[in-house]
Amino acid sequence: MAVLKFRVYWEEDDVIYRDVLVKHSQNFADLHQIILKAFEFDQKHDATFYRSNDIWQRGREISKEVYEKEYKAPPLLMEETIIGSEIIDTNQHFVYLYDFVKSWSFLIELIQVIKNADADMSLEYPLVSRTEGVGPMQYGTKGMLGEKFADIEEKYDLSEAKEGFGQEGDADQSGEASDDSEEDSDEESEEDSQESSGSEFFEGEAF
Repeated sequence: MAVLKFRVYWEEDDVIYRDVLVKHSQNFADLHQIILKAFEFDQKHDATFYRSNDIWQRGREISKEVYEKEYKAPPLLMEETIIGSEIIDTNQHFVYLYDFVKSWSFLIELIQVIKNADADMSLEYPLVSRTEGVGPMQYGTKGMLGEKFADIEEKYDLSEAKEGFGQEGDADQSGEASDDSEEDSDEESEEDSQESSGSEFFEGEAF
């Protein structure tokens, strides 16, 4: 049994890559699944491979299914196409496109052919053998938190809590204003009392 080692680069940053191992007798659906697993993507979207060359030009497609679009040549299907049958040279290239809306694009290069790999029967292929760099998040931070974050928002009603804090602050300010008003009122009363007493004193002295 021969095992093929592919290096899968994220197209936007080639320092981010994953090495995956597949049997030459496995199909492109297996390669498709292990790439998504390696980059921690889900498997909900459309996908296709392209035969490619050293400068990453896209050739015939090896697709998850036949999509409603124009093809230069009818696509091969992932589940029907054996990976080994598409290996023309020792550094074979493919381009992998996932989620046609987001257009996640990965560059795939064959970097090693391991012959007589039957010696280690404990390994289950396909598998990820190396991880380099922090991969892109498929849906960003919110997508990563998913339903759990929504549950937290609903349980604690963060929007109402925010308003509640604002009202409490207003109440405190109102209370402080009320206290200040009472102090001012007390001071004015005391001053009025002093003025009244002074007036009576001077009036009495005048008479």
